[in-house]
Amino acid sequence: MKKQVGKRLYQYALQFKGSILLALFLLMIAVAAELTGPFIAKTMIDNHILGIERPWVEVEEDGEVIFSDREFIRSDRFDGDVDTHHVVQVYQQGLNYYFIDEQVPNGGNRRVENETLIIERGERMETYSVTSLSNTEVFQFFQPEIRYLIFLMGGYLLLIVVAAILHYHQRYLLQTSANRIIKQMREDVFGKIHQLPIQYFDHLPAGKIVSHITNDTEAIRELYVRVLATFFTSIIYMTGIFIALFLLDSRLATVTLLLIPILIVWMILYRKYAGKYNRMIRERLSDINGKINESIQGMPVIQAFGREKEVSTEFETLNQEHYRNNHKLLSLNSLTSFNLVHFFRNLTFVAFIWYFGGGALGVGAMFTMGALYAFVDYINRLFEPVNGIVNQLAHLEEARIAGERVFSLMDEGGIPLSNEKVERFKGNVNFEQVFFAYEKDEYVLKNISFSAKQGNTVAFVGHTGSGKSSIMNILFRFYDHQKGKITIDGTDIHTITKQALREHMAIVLQDPFLFTGTIASNVSMSDPSITKEEIIAALEKVGAGSMIRNLPNGIDEEVKEKGSTLSSGQRQLISFARALVFNPPILILDEATANIDTETEELIQQALDVVKEGRTTFVIAHRLSTIRQADQILVLDHGEIVERGNHESLMAERGKYYTMYQLQSGDKKAPAS
Repeated sequence: MKKQVGKRLYQYALQFKGSILLALFLLMIAVAAELTGPFIAKTMIDNHILGIERPWVEVEEDGEVIFSDREFIRSDRFDGDVDTHHVVQVYQQGLNYYFIDEQVPNGGNRRVENETLIIERGERMETYSVTSLSNTEVFQFFQPEIRYLIFLMGGYLLLIVVAAILHYHQRYLLQTSANRIIKQMREDVFGKIHQLPIQYFDHLPAGKIVSHITNDTEAIRELYVRVLATFFTSIIYMTGIFIALFLLDSRLATVTLLLIPILIVWMILYRKYAGKYNRMIRERLSDINGKINESIQGMPVIQAFGREKEVSTEFETLNQEHYRNNHKLLSLNSLTSFNLVHFFRNLTFVAFIWYFGGGALGVGAMFTMGALYAFVDYINRLFEPVNGIVNQLAHLEEARIAGERVFSLMDEGGIPLSNEKVERFKGNVNFEQVFFAYEKDEYVLKNISFSAKQGNTVAFVGHTGSGKSSIMNILFRFYDHQKGKITIDGTDIHTITKQALREHMAIVLQDPFLFTGTIASNVSMSDPSITKEEIIAALEKVGAGSMIRNLPNGIDEEVKEKGSTLSSGQRQLISFARALVFNPPILILDEATANIDTETEELIQQALDVVKEGRTTFVIAHRLSTIRQADQILVLDHGEIVERGNHESLMAERGKYYTMYQLQSGDKKAPAS
């Protein structure tokens, strides 16, 4: 799964490879520009700041420096034969400079005493007469170097500006690409949710699904925005630095290469321990979201029964576990990240001091001051990307775990949305010996058989758990039955895609769900093919005309979340209009009048008498008075049809339906059956 997660994250990145590759190309140029700095500094120090200590050739004319009415040119810039000319030197000791009117050999321990330079080579001692130079005289020897220094500094400043511009564009491109990747991923996850079967949501709280779409994808976004950007930048920086170190000294550069296997081993060990904590953190975060969502949805019940303290305790338990795992991960990061880099930085500098400082003792190597500066600068720069990689390991592991969770959701079995169309149904529905179970072999519907002709109204009655809603669930294909056959106009519903089937059906639930928007958008479900006139006509048919006219904005009145500002009756009328505006040949009313007052119920009954003509209507009702005019009434008990007929025939049988009707009508003396 780990490899698969990495591969799939990589595949998402490939969708925007053009901008990512361009960003990496700009990054390489920017890094190259930045890493020239130590080389330029080395040149400035060795060739132009300390360069005045090189031999100076005395010339007749056109000299670079005039000192004591004599002209001199630095030997490395002299075009003639140095051996045929008089050569002098400038010697620095501390902050003092001295003029030596002859060339002095290199090496040995040196000191100046009483205008004399003393050089000790073992037991041998050499002396040279020196003249102390004033600041003005020293500046005369530095003056030829100024133009070179200004040129080099100006060039480096230009490189810094170019690098800054390139860094801006590469960072912008990488972050834009990352945002586009996450935008695509969120759309894919959200689209996948609409393909999942209803039973998937029976076992997973809404808060956990929301966590997948928001928190987990945001963690993955950090992977593309920060982690990968840091890794790419660090790898390119380290590559450039190693190249520069090899150019300076291959032996020391080879030693510094040991950092790479150490870093790789550290990443492997870190992932082993951090993965466990990150997985628990993501799980608890999902649980927290689920608990918050559940508490908000059930706040009226929680407050009505005074369970605020108990719910808070449950939340605190989840929050404490989330905190505990976060604390463990934080301890791991604090113990290792900075300490690890700091340790190796110090270890490298110990080796560095031995290598350079030991040169004087014959156990290291001799280098110029400029090379020494360049090495120090590059080694300091080397640990910046190392530190960046180590510090991003936590985000990398967090993103990997989040990726596992997102892709596990996307791998759930679902049915891709289909554009298949079928000819409008007439509405002849037939159930033939249908069996259905939510759980294996625990059938809630047994041997269900009935027929509904076009234009018929079929009602289902029975006690809670008798199977009424389950019949509607399998007809709408929210769930699929295991045995038997259901046909519409002679066609098995399993041979039709769910989208094509539902296009010709509409359902009104007992607890209507309204979306944030307007009344018009809720009735039309934002379908642009449905006009305002059709929306108003549907509302009029269900008796909601007066309600709409009394609202300040009419059908454009704002609807809050779940229609909280509307009464249950108003919400139900809107849901009826929603079903009718699509003009379905099959209409399902799942206890749609259970939560409606008597006056509104009468309006709906009048509307239904108008709209059900030519349309097959299935009604699940607790109020038996609302189905007296049904063409067929099916009485269910424990998943089986125990009685069937119209109102008059069932009353004449004096069975279960008769008992239920008498109890609802207030006649307590009705005999039980």
